[in-house]
Amino acid sequence: MARILVNLLQSTGTKGGIEIYARELYTQLGGMDSGHEFVGLASRELAAKGADWFPGRLIDSGISGENRFAWARGELFGVSRFARREGVDLIHGPAMFGPLRSSIPVVISIHDLLYFSHPELMQTKLFTGPVKWMERRGAAGAARFITISQFSARAIQKYLGVPADRIDVIPLAGRATATGVHTRPADGQSLFLAMGQRSPYKDFPTVIRAWSHIPEASRPRLVVTGSHGDDPLMPLVAELGLERWVDLKSWVSNEELAQLLGSATALIDSTLATGFSMPTLESMAIGLPTLLADNEILREVGGEAADYFAPGDPIDLARAVQQLASDPARQDELSTLGLARAATFSWEKVAVGTLETFDRVLSERAARS
Repeated sequence: MARILVNLLQSTGTKGGIEIYARELYTQLGGMDSGHEFVGLASRELAAKGADWFPGRLIDSGISGENRFAWARGELFGVSRFARREGVDLIHGPAMFGPLRSSIPVVISIHDLLYFSHPELMQTKLFTGPVKWMERRGAAGAARFITISQFSARAIQKYLGVPADRIDVIPLAGRATATGVHTRPADGQSLFLAMGQRSPYKDFPTVIRAWSHIPEASRPRLVVTGSHGDDPLMPLVAELGLERWVDLKSWVSNEELAQLLGSATALIDSTLATGFSMPTLESMAIGLPTLLADNEILREVGGEAADYFAPGDPIDLARAVQQLASDPARQDELSTLGLARAATFSWEKVAVGTLETFDRVLSERAARS
């Protein structure tokens, strides 16, 4: 049995998809006979909240995952120190980063390299240089990499110079936020849903502007979840006079999210750049049609089971919304196609693939000993 230290310094409850990845992966691993012991190195915030999903002992690092300077110092120097103290055989960094130096082999899960490929879409420009440096340094010391799409694998090769044979592509799945099969609302009122934090790369302004191009007589309701605090989209909604049609929500509970997914006409993912799209699979898994920005990564996730619109083009999105809202037959077709596509992704596959990566690195270490 190997002991594996899982770096959870970035997990605080506010980090979106990266935290969902760690939680869903280790929930699944906890239900499997992995043959390994897991030790979680928790941020101060995660240690205070607890993590009943983690299949092992949590260590309170005393390091704040919300304080960027304390967190960066912990990533670079603290992880390897705790790993040595715990006598582990492997370190897993599920959130993109690895220690500056480590005598213990490291596996890093890299979700995307947006600071390299799309720095103009990053919310805090000040951190672009430091984050790129940390990603390069972590990659230089890693034994192996996990990534979530072929798109991200190509980016790792391009920007970090990692050979393809050191990268394992393990696609994600959606969260189990809703069950059953989506049904069209009985009142016939169209409702479109968009989800995610208000980062520039999510491109929610395009979605809001699209609604202003839909005639009032046929304008559906739009719900956008995922904000924290004062929603930066509120001024745009007010400027365009869309308050009657657009409902901006903060993070919602799993129960409310399931209700929204179950009653919507379609999900919209307007993301300009990302490593994957879990919301797409969550929607498809219950038969909810999806409208996706037509870019390489969303095509990789959605395939032929979605409708597409030109990225960043509110007029084309308005066209796609009106066309789908008025075509029940196409909604039914996308529902059927989505159910079939979502069934090809699962967290069990993610967990099995991750264990194979861990075991490969552990075997290589044993062979060198």
